[in-house]
Formats: sequence, C-alpha cells, structure tokens
Amino acid sequence: HWWTSYRANGSAFELETLMILSLDLEYLSQMIKRQFKTESELDIEFEKYYKKLFLPPLRSGEGGAKKRYAGLLHTKKGEELSFAGMEVVRSDWTKMAKIFQTELFRRLFHGEDIEDFIRQFSNELKEGKFNDKLVYKKRLTKDISEYTKSVPPHVKAAKILDPDGTKNLRDIEYIITTRGPWPAEQNPTDIDYVHYLEKQVKPIADSVLSTMDRSFDNIVIGDQLSLF
Repeated sequence: HWWTSYRANGSAFELETLMILSLDLEYLSQMIKRQFKTESELDIEFEKYYKKLFLPPLRSGEGGAKKRYAGLLHTKKGEELSFAGMEVVRSDWTKMAKIFQTELFRRLFHGEDIEDFIRQFSNELKEGKFNDKLVYKKRLTKDISEYTKSVPPHVKAAKILDPDGTKNLRDIEYIITTRGPWPAEQNPTDIDYVHYLEKQVKPIADSVLSTMDRSFDNIVIGDQLSLF
C-alpha cells in the first residue's frame, strides 16, 4: 500500500488519496502510529475493485504519476475499462487519440499484442482512416486581438475564420495541417500526420512501452516519421 499525499498539522492529517494494494490493517495502523505519532481512526470504505491497474511513470522516471491511472474495473455486469487523469478523459485530446488509448489498454489488460497494434494504428492514421477524428477543440478566453505575445494554435485558426475579429468567436475547432492550424469547418486536406503521430499517438504509446524498455520509435520501424 502507499500514500499519494498527506498534509500534517500537529497531530492531525488529511489523506487525499489512499490506494491499498494489499490490505493489512494491523500494519497500516502501526505505520500511522509510528509516522504520525497518533492513533489511527481512519474509516476505510471499499469503493472499487480493479482486477488490473496501470500507473503511468512520471516523466522523471521515479514512481507513478499522481491521480493518473487506467484500470480494468470489476463490476456486476462484468469488466469495464476505467481511466482517471488520462488523455481519454481530457477535452484537449482528439477523438483519434482516445480511440487509440482505449484499445491500447484493452489489449494490455487482456494480454494481447500491443506492438503490432501500434504499428497498424499508425499506418491507418497515415492512410487517412481517422481524418474525421483529428479535430482539436479549444475555447478562446479573450478577444482575438488580445492575443499578442503568444498566439496558440486555436487562436491562429480563429484568425483565419475571423481576420477582423468581429465575429465574437469562442469555441474553436481546428486541425493541424502542413500550413499550420486550420479551421476544421473548412475541411483541410493537407493534414500533418507527423504532428498527430508525435503529439497524440507517441506519448500515449510510450507511457506503456517505457515500462517494457521499449519505445514508439522502436515500434514504428525505421525512420517512418521522416518519410513525410
């Protein structure tokens, strides 16, 4: 078992998250008594049972990422994939990336091959199979004219739609093309597949492959990324 965080205040402390991998209440009680100089009065309640749990490593390579995990959840209806803090539940990742991550972990948890899947998915992406799932969505937090020092991709796309800044745009949908960010509603065809491989597929793949001493660059044979 391990603590992800605590805040000590005299003889009191607060737990943000406690994950118990092997339940030993006596050991837990003694550990709290030694470390915090207080008696344990925790009321522990069972919430979920994960048949398998994956904690992605920190970028520093030490330990697991806080509040980020994927699990194979056991429910009354059977098994269910569950994600917390991962790309699949974040709004700033594309539908393509979410499809990739979901299938990657389904295969991982069921002991299926993932390397061939990564190669196949990468090839299908380059062939245009996911062209309708490459849209980024981002909200403007201020008027277009106020972005001066830094111009993020969604702002660049917004300026193409509204060069005069008179349309009061807020929610921007865009695709990364060889010309840069472009409004999705204009249906650009010069999609920058290298961007999507490097920024969407590779980080997700490497979060798993790094635990196997492998990498996305190993899996995608040769210098495929340089072929574009």
